[in-house]
Amino acid sequence: MFVIMVYDVGEKRVAKMLKTGRKYLNWVQNSVLEGQLSPGLYAKLKSEVSKILDEKEDSVIFYTWRTEQYTKREILGLERGAIDYFV
Repeated sequence: MFVIMVYDVGEKRVAKMLKTGRKYLNWVQNSVLEGQLSPGLYAKLKSEVSKILDEKEDSVIFYTWRTEQYTKREILGLERGAIDYFV
């Protein structure tokens, strides 16, 4: 499935949330990650995120699609977190 993760967490948890998200997804820009995940990896990501999250202060939103085929991505301005491919 194609997943977009958007988060707004306390300053003390930002780095840890980004590090956890990057284990599974590609960083796109501040507090936004995206990528393809199996259902098992998606469940694992949500579990790890919930351990970092302070439910009284923080917010994490996951958008999911069965496939990236039905999404459209348009960038205006600077593209942050571009995926580099090494050969």
